[in-house]
Amino acid sequence: MTARQPALRFIFFTLLLDVLGFGLIVPVAPRLVEHLQGGGIAAAAPIVGWLTSTYAAMVFLFAPFLGSLSDRFGRRPVLLLSVLGSGLDYFAMALVPSVTWLFVMRALNGLSGASITVASAYIADVTPPDKRAAGFGIVGAAFGIGFVLGPLLGGLLGKIDIHLPFYAAGAMALANALYGYFVLPESLPPELRTRKVRSNPFAALTTLGDYPLARRLAVALFFVNLAQFALHTTWVLYTTYRYGWDERDVGLSLCAVGIGAALVQGGLARRVIPLLGERASLRIGLLIGSLSYTGYALASSGWMIYAVIAIQSLGGIAMPASQALITKSVRPDQQGAVQGSLTGVQSMANIFGPLLGAAVFAWSIDPARDMTSPGAVYFMSSLLGAIGLLAAMVALSRTPAVPARS
Repeated sequence: MTARQPALRFIFFTLLLDVLGFGLIVPVAPRLVEHLQGGGIAAAAPIVGWLTSTYAAMVFLFAPFLGSLSDRFGRRPVLLLSVLGSGLDYFAMALVPSVTWLFVMRALNGLSGASITVASAYIADVTPPDKRAAGFGIVGAAFGIGFVLGPLLGGLLGKIDIHLPFYAAGAMALANALYGYFVLPESLPPELRTRKVRSNPFAALTTLGDYPLARRLAVALFFVNLAQFALHTTWVLYTTYRYGWDERDVGLSLCAVGIGAALVQGGLARRVIPLLGERASLRIGLLIGSLSYTGYALASSGWMIYAVIAIQSLGGIAMPASQALITKSVRPDQQGAVQGSLTGVQSMANIFGPLLGAAVFAWSIDPARDMTSPGAVYFMSSLLGAIGLLAAMVALSRTPAVPARS
């Protein structure tokens, strides 16, 4: 299928608004837990980890189903309903009276957490195989810009009122759904749709068994995401504890992460990946990512974090390269199912990564210990990233390049 640039622009803005809404709540979520639960950072850390894992568990259970549903009924309705549900949940999160209700809302938000799954399948629908790395780079750019503006606005709004970012996130998501309703065309024609819908998330994962490269890279991506989600969960906690950062400081750091992602995945990746090749880009990107975690762990001053962010951004070439490799080996009528399975793998990492990261961080700053070592969690992420790199190298060596499927 030939590329439809207007459709890619629609997906870009849809994901941008979605990520912008998510990024708004990142700087204040741990403080909301402290506000509802009481206690300090060490007490909040495990709860933050469990909240993230609750969301991820629901995504694991439902994302493969929704991806398969989009193969049956089309991408557009599933994507729009997912975004609409997220918007309503953000408003509800602003009103919760206790941590228990916060868990309920995160679970409901996970039910609609399939936008990236269906968006990835949408891009595979409208982009020719030789342009898919660039297409998925556009997704990375949307995420990057969303994380530039979202955490920055979230930090500023959070200093005014801790609930404001949640209201803003809800408004962004609802605006996203309204925008998509009017401008997003369907990408999967009826003749390419499947009649089978898989509702069992574990059975849905078996779809990867039909595609050796996708299955083997899924193992690598599990460890890479495990490392990344451990960092996501502890970033606010870590920088607050070690450098004394407030919401504004955290927002600025995440803004820097977003700028790096937008520049690399939105621009540099489209030049570097064709030059190096998708396989080499994947290896190099994962190596940079693994080493960057060690940089975060060793950074003794807050300003050093920004130097590591700049280096880690270059590792962003790995994700569009991996998506391009996988989608080229998948049939058009199974793109949604495979993307749903990959989201399921990512969600499994998002279940265990936050729990692991929060537990290691809480242990590392426990006042009962003779010596605290807050960077321990990122040394662990570096090791997990190295395992992911090794798994990717094995996957590429055992799976020869396959002809691209249009």
